[in-house]
Order: sequence, then C-alpha cells, then structure tokens
Amino acid sequence: MKRYKFKINGNSYDVKIDSIEENQAIVDVNGVSFEVELEKKSSVAKTPKLVRSVAVPSTDSSQAVAKTSSPSAPKGGGTIKSPLPGVILKVHVKVGDVVNLSQELITLEAMKMENSIQADKAGVVQAIHFIAGESVMEGDILLTIGS
Repeated sequence: MKRYKFKINGNSYDVKIDSIEENQAIVDVNGVSFEVELEKKSSVAKTPKLVRSVAVPSTDSSQAVAKTSSPSAPKGGGTIKSPLPGVILKVHVKVGDVVNLSQELITLEAMKMENSIQADKAGVVQAIHFIAGESVMEGDILLTIGS
C-alpha cells in the first residue's frame, strides 16, 4: 500500500503499511509484520467502484436521428451527415460533380485528427451545405447526393 523510511534515535526503519480497515492496520517494519490497533477509525476510504451507464450508439439509433443516408433510399440518393463534431478543412467536390462509392468528399478535423468523409452511394452532388472553415455538429447534413 504505502512505504515509509524512518530514522529514530539513529536507527533506520523501513515501514510498509499493508492494509488499514476500520481501526486495525497491518504494518511491516524491517520485514517483520505487526497488527496495529489505531486509536480512532482511519479516514482512508476503500476504493469506490465506478458504475457506468449503458452505452448507446449515437449513429442510426432511430430513423429520426440517422447519421448516414438510408440504404433503402433511392439508388444514388441521400445525404452525407457529419459522424462527429468538427471543422471542415476541405471540400473535395462541387455541386454537379459525379461521385462514386467511397470517394473522398470532405476532410473534417475532429479531436485534432483529420477524418475523411466518403460517399456511401454513387450519384451527383446536388447541394453542399458547409464550406471550408465552418464548424459542424454530429449529425449535420454536409452534402446531398442525388441520382
């Protein structure tokens, strides 16, 4: 648990406190173990247990807050949404460009990292909703792709 070095009347002592529960402590002095009774209860608390809430995925959990375009949407159509909050560094396409599946559309800086936002469908860029330098939030529609 904790180690201490003491010097009392010229004698050196290597002390290790093994455990403390209520008013009892197990102490090791120069390799010899002692059970020590404390005058009052120790204020040392046991390590608390961390209880975390159940994690819920933030993407596509319901149709109302879908973060990516729906696979059931007409072929070549849909929206590209921001997967996380960040700043648009570069837009690689313009309105009217034909894009292919997995083509890089936008570079997004988030958490000091550059993230490549790629097309999840082939189609034609119908609208670009943000320009370089603008901040976006998770779920914001970045582009609209139509057939």
